[in-house]
Amino acid sequence: MVSSVAIVAGLGNGSGTGGAAARLFAKEGYAVALISRGSESLNALASSIKESGGKANTFPVAAYGPDEIAAAFSAIHEQYPSSEYAIRVAIFNIGQGLWKPFLQLTAEDIRESNKINIESSFAFARGAILAFQENEGATSTGKGTLVFTGATASTRGNVTTSGFAAGKFAIRALAQSLAKEFGKQDIHVAHAIIDGGIATGNVRGDRNSPPSGPVENPTPESKLSPESIATVGAFHAGFHTC
Repeated sequence: MVSSVAIVAGLGNGSGTGGAAARLFAKEGYAVALISRGSESLNALASSIKESGGKANTFPVAAYGPDEIAAAFSAIHEQYPSSEYAIRVAIFNIGQGLWKPFLQLTAEDIRESNKINIESSFAFARGAILAFQENEGATSTGKGTLVFTGATASTRGNVTTSGFAAGKFAIRALAQSLAKEFGKQDIHVAHAIIDGGIATGNVRGDRNSPPSGPVENPTPESKLSPESIATVGAFHAGFHTC
């Protein structure tokens, strides 16, 4: 029997949306392939999944770029040969926070944002769709599901978000285009907008937390639950989890 694989890229310190999604799919019996920077947090997340009875392997990258993403997919295919596994889910949770007044943005800021938000998302989508096309026979959820996580800036620009929102708009446009092109092949593509701050273990300190709103002593009640985001996202993508 062929086992299902879920790929999750962009995990931060493992306490946010990416980590919650990885734990959820592992709980549902998927082998999870974890792509992220920072081997220490990546290994810790994989260990916690294994300790809970799940299956996980790590695919660390030195940076988020198209070449690194392509290399990670090659390593995943080696780890999970098509004779035994089918990649059924791919979640792109990678993002580059960039909040500056427009006239303070540098050419390097834009190049880095484009590489992480746009070039990496294209490379990830290519790897996922090619993997889905190899799947023989669609399940109740189709040949595969590709999910991009977005933010408020995916639909609305604001003060200091010109650089950040441009990348997020691009990912949303990519998701919409892929949904139209590959839906007819029974490949589902979704873009999930997370419209609020997320309660992670590093809630105000990570690079993707915008410099707005209350900073000191944020309460858990004012933040979105990563576990709830993962569960709702999986449900709407067609995966009816417990």
